[in-house]
Amino acid sequence: MLPLNSRRRPLTRSDLRALALLALALLLVGTRAAHAAQSYDNCSGFITSLPAVISTQGTWCLKQDLATAMTSGTAITIATNNVTIDCNDFKLGGLAAGIGTLTAGIYAVDRQNATVRHCNIRGFLYGINLVNPSATSGGHLIEDNRFDGNTYSGIHVEGDGSTVRRNRVFDSGGTTAFDDARALVAVFNVDVLDNTVSGVTARSGTGSYAIGMTTFLNSTSSVNGNRVSGVLGDGSGASYGIYNFTSSRVAMRDNDLLGNAATGSVGIFCTTGNANAKDNVINGFATAWTTCSDGGGNTVVP
Repeated sequence: MLPLNSRRRPLTRSDLRALALLALALLLVGTRAAHAAQSYDNCSGFITSLPAVISTQGTWCLKQDLATAMTSGTAITIATNNVTIDCNDFKLGGLAAGIGTLTAGIYAVDRQNATVRHCNIRGFLYGINLVNPSATSGGHLIEDNRFDGNTYSGIHVEGDGSTVRRNRVFDSGGTTAFDDARALVAVFNVDVLDNTVSGVTARSGTGSYAIGMTTFLNSTSSVNGNRVSGVLGDGSGASYGIYNFTSSRVAMRDNDLLGNAATGSVGIFCTTGNANAKDNVINGFATAWTTCSDGGGNTVVP
């Protein structure tokens, strides 16, 4: 037993609360440090200025916000296969170029296995534009990014075996280069999973259309668990939640599509009855779907 003059006073409720807050603060600091160290430890190199060309395979990282006012060309070009761009939640910005910009944020042509993750890409004509004119590339992965204020399309990905998942695409459209707007475009057999699209606006005064998500030449993929809202064609231009153009056996399930009941708007557009819609919520479109087969469980609200 301790002498009386060595005994500590009992902990009060205030003491316990202070200790709990201190423990939480230390835990958060440790978590941030571990995350940063883990992210940077995986980096083959760093992108520190724009424009940049990546010609060596590996993981290339941002460790600061980067911005450019260039009005054409590409901020980051992927010039080889098997490249990962990890922005570590930093910003890649092109807003200074204005709505007439022709610049792409991240671009690749005929490449394989490109991955883009943890980026905040804003203010470009295309946030990401991975094109496949030779029909030989694919295997891309676009995940956990935010696309904000890109003037034509946030995500444009071409290539079999690619996946676009868990991205947020906000406020697409308004370019002076094209009349329409398309927030997310997947060409060939690309899975589109658990993305959020909000705000897609065709160019004012053009009477053109706006599309939340587009598939093209897609015959064996899934469009599942996505949320689309705020798609606005201009004037007589139609609004589409999901537009499957020349796509056949696409499975569309558990998507939430929210429109404003505009004349001519379509929740899900298909060009073949082999495309199947199941367990979707289609709310506020003049036509719930066209041509697609009804897999059941769809909730339609005019």
